[in-house]
Amino acid sequence: MSAEMRRSSSTTVVPIKNIERELICPICKELFTHPLILPCQHSVCHKCVRDLLLQNHEDSFDAGSECSLPGSPRSRVPSPSMERLDRLVRSGGSRGSISSPGWRRGSVTPRVTTIPCPGCQHDIDLGERGISMLFRNFTLESIVERYRQAARAAVAIMCNICKPPQLQEATKSCMDCKASYCNECFKLHHPWGTPKAQHEYVGPTTNFRPKVLMCPEHEMEKVNMYCEVCRRPVCHLCKLGGSHANHKVTSMSSAYKILKEKLAKSIHYLISKEDQVRTQITELELLINQTEENGQLAERRANEHFERLFETLQERKSEMLRSIEQSRNRRLNQLKGQVEEYQGMLENSGLVGYAQEVLKETDQSCFVQTAKQLHIRIQKATESLRTFHPAADPCFDEFVLDTSREETLLKEMCFGGVPDPPLIDLTNSKVYNEASIHWRLSDDHLPTDHHVLEYRRLGGPSQSPSQEDGEDSGVWRATDRVYGPSTMVCDLEPDTLYSFRVRSCRNSMFSPYSPEVTFHTPPAPAFGFLFSDKCGFSTERLILNKRRDTVESVAGMAFLLAAERVQTGSYIGLDYIIGDTGISQGRHYWAFKVEPHSYMVKVGVASDSKLLEWFHNPRDTSSPRYDHDSGHDSGSEDTCYELSQPFTLLTLGMGKLFIPKASSSSSVSSASAPAGDPGNRVLPMPHRLGVCLDYDACRVYFYDADSMRCLYERQVDCSGTMYPAFGLMGSGKVQLEEFITAKRLTF
Repeated sequence: MSAEMRRSSSTTVVPIKNIERELICPICKELFTHPLILPCQHSVCHKCVRDLLLQNHEDSFDAGSECSLPGSPRSRVPSPSMERLDRLVRSGGSRGSISSPGWRRGSVTPRVTTIPCPGCQHDIDLGERGISMLFRNFTLESIVERYRQAARAAVAIMCNICKPPQLQEATKSCMDCKASYCNECFKLHHPWGTPKAQHEYVGPTTNFRPKVLMCPEHEMEKVNMYCEVCRRPVCHLCKLGGSHANHKVTSMSSAYKILKEKLAKSIHYLISKEDQVRTQITELELLINQTEENGQLAERRANEHFERLFETLQERKSEMLRSIEQSRNRRLNQLKGQVEEYQGMLENSGLVGYAQEVLKETDQSCFVQTAKQLHIRIQKATESLRTFHPAADPCFDEFVLDTSREETLLKEMCFGGVPDPPLIDLTNSKVYNEASIHWRLSDDHLPTDHHVLEYRRLGGPSQSPSQEDGEDSGVWRATDRVYGPSTMVCDLEPDTLYSFRVRSCRNSMFSPYSPEVTFHTPPAPAFGFLFSDKCGFSTERLILNKRRDTVESVAGMAFLLAAERVQTGSYIGLDYIIGDTGISQGRHYWAFKVEPHSYMVKVGVASDSKLLEWFHNPRDTSSPRYDHDSGHDSGSEDTCYELSQPFTLLTLGMGKLFIPKASSSSSVSSASAPAGDPGNRVLPMPHRLGVCLDYDACRVYFYDADSMRCLYERQVDCSGTMYPAFGLMGSGKVQLEEFITAKRLTF
């Protein structure tokens, strides 16, 4: 550091009282108390982190502690058959089909505790050990303590050794003894020539932090290195064989020197730009005043526009009501006149009475003079009586007012800066017991402040009418503000239809809603697993990606050599791969994609005992009749398939899905209804396929995961631990849904 920089740093002292905003916890809005450093480098009070974990207790428990639940699907204790399978795997298996040493079955799922950082809004994974993996921010803790002392300067820290009434004010605190002393007591307890004389002492304080920072993962080790990847101090054990083994680290002294120099340079730069900062503050204050004035002006103008609209509406209202009134009065007058005219036709009243009096006239000339005109009136009355027609129409249909177009225009009335409505992305959106909803904005859109997703329950086949008429049915519920193009909706009910819509907000102005889209939740909670690369995995013919969520079968040289050994027929055998987690109870659902170009893929479930049998038998001795669900329509298969087996597999390939022959224990959807014609048992391959295993009911279901239409179901023997099973032959590819693998992958 240059001499000029040191002089600037020493002469520029920031009053401790001026930094209060940097010492406030973003959660409790109070001064930090025992602050912890999150992996994203933001600090939060220890109590606040704990309260945040308790608040999200149910979600974190479901996500990472399924093995501790009474109804957990995870298999806690390996079954004897699985132990034999493990021994078989370790011994090398048969014909090289099982080459990996050991099989980690995922019977105990590590607790994954995730909390949202209040500073950067990112989800922070605290790992298995939770809060214990976080460092205390002792530097921040010391600064808070100095701030507290400056804020309560009149309140002195007293000596911990002196007894009343001779209680003295402390002048220094010993970090080794963790006590405060006056001058006399400090000399008495730290005499020269003794080890205590070498203790570290500071000014009076109540914050006694450890002299050496210890590793939270290896509690007996001091941190002496700095991981540049994770940006946190580590010990030598973390580097040798821990989670930082492959990370780039540097010595603590080097990291201290580099970071301190960078921080000092940054501080010096900010101090040198103090005039510029003050100028920008003045500009910001001017902008605040302009914003206030312009906001009031815009409010007045908008109010004037609405007043003009109200006046126009009032004028049109008066005119249209006046026209209705005039038409009504005219018609009433016409009808009333007609009533009077008809009343005159009655005997001894009106026209008839007058005519009767005229008939009494005996003078012929006078009678003729009066009767001529009277006869014309009588004829008209007689004619109107014969052809009765009301003088006016009582219907006012021509005055019916349709304001739907105007109402739509008023609802869509907005300022010029209102954002365009987003569109929900059906391709990337997935719904399970939690929904991952994605949306996209128009290509020419301006930046938005946030989005709001709303959803409502439309009902499901498992609901009763009373449930569908409940308070929650059909009521829109909104999520919190979303600052990205996607969000998660939790706690959705199984086997239920939901509708979703989203709108954007910019400068407190909301866009219109996006078109509603509907999704059907699966019949059971999502079951999380990855492909197992330990048990039965053939490295010769199967390719598994690093994330272990995609497996691909390659018909290469090994496949060709295997076919060359077969003298009759062309049947080779399936390369099986299974999930790394088993199911021992409950009802669970998972989904995946099978590439349409795949030659043959079998998907379903199998028990540990059946897996042991499959992996133990040599592949080149397998035959269609040996495996009851091989896809070969032989008589023995049909006979045995009537029985409940410890496995069920469905065949897909070449863009088609093949429904097995119906039996007494199986059923299919009406859309596929396979009769005797084999063509009726062939369906187009769904874009996504779902499998639901009801372990307690011993039944497995296969779904079109997009429409949640059940394609096929049958009984399955669940006497052992059941595993998701996949078999591939020839070229093929299976990819698990991202949501299914999210529970098993580290964030």
